[in-house]
Amino acid sequence: MSSDASNTADVEGIRVEAVSAWLSENIDGATGPFAFELIAGGRSNLTFRVTDAAGHTWALRRPPVSHVLATAHDMVREHTIISALGATDVPVPTVFGLCTDTAVNDAPFYVMEFVEGSIVRDDRVASQLSEEVRATASRSLIETLARLHAVDIDAVGLGDFARRDGYLERQLKRWYGQFTQSTVDGEPGPAIIDEVHAALMAQIPEQQGVAIVHGDYRLDNTVLDPTGHVAAILDWEICTLGDPLADLGLLMVYWAEPGDGAEALLGVAPTTLPGFARRSELLAHYAEISGRDVSKVPYYRAFGFWKLACILQGVYVRYAGGAAAGDRSGTDQFAAHVGLLGQRAMHELESL
Repeated sequence: MSSDASNTADVEGIRVEAVSAWLSENIDGATGPFAFELIAGGRSNLTFRVTDAAGHTWALRRPPVSHVLATAHDMVREHTIISALGATDVPVPTVFGLCTDTAVNDAPFYVMEFVEGSIVRDDRVASQLSEEVRATASRSLIETLARLHAVDIDAVGLGDFARRDGYLERQLKRWYGQFTQSTVDGEPGPAIIDEVHAALMAQIPEQQGVAIVHGDYRLDNTVLDPTGHVAAILDWEICTLGDPLADLGLLMVYWAEPGDGAEALLGVAPTTLPGFARRSELLAHYAEISGRDVSKVPYYRAFGFWKLACILQGVYVRYAGGAAAGDRSGTDQFAAHVGLLGQRAMHELESL
């Protein structure tokens, strides 16, 4: 759908007339009418591709249109972190504007560069890449993560972005709180999530330094250039400061290998295809680059499975409640998958 002189019909999640006026007034070189296209794949914050009359493109990010949990969909937070990282060697899109006036589009939003490239969401996309490109993507993903964790948070103005200590305690409290709030017709989620929460609280490892923690770092939250190198990291909505190994553990959750069985996400994981590195190789490469001890990664992987279960419970509740916009596919399987993720988390803890 698009906006022109005779068509200002709203797109789901976009008040076309008001947003178009804001873009014309605040984004250099933006000329209406504008076309807005929801980018498939988002189950949380929504991303739209915006194209103007001259063919220029941008990406617009906004929260879900309903069932928004407090602190979970903060556009100012995303804008702040991406802006700060723009001056570093961490690949992020250039940001062009932030709108906090909810009269414009019912919720804050920001506009950034639309980075062209491949987003490897599934095995179908991965199959279009050569084995050499898959191998390059493996190395680049882990090297980019190490670069993110090496950023001097004070030098880039993020020293006061969040608390530096007690990361895991804070995260366990936050996600458990959101899990307990996410009920369907008053029914709580699977009891295994409560059991894993207690086990995680009892085994928290010592935090290894302070770094920018993306919070959802995985292959399909990056854009790859044609050679397989990371061109941009996306989806910073739960970024904070804290324990860098939490990012590494979550990456290991998503990085499935042949023979793993049920994947973290529904569907066939792209990383099972030939050419992609194995988890052990990624861990060794990160340890070599960062100098950090990765021996406790099973704990962080357990935490990653558990956090993903809490997030998925919230997504399931939003869609069960009729939330509009975003990717609705496969939501009928979410309830059972929350419990499966809890079981995978407990298995990881038992391996320590």
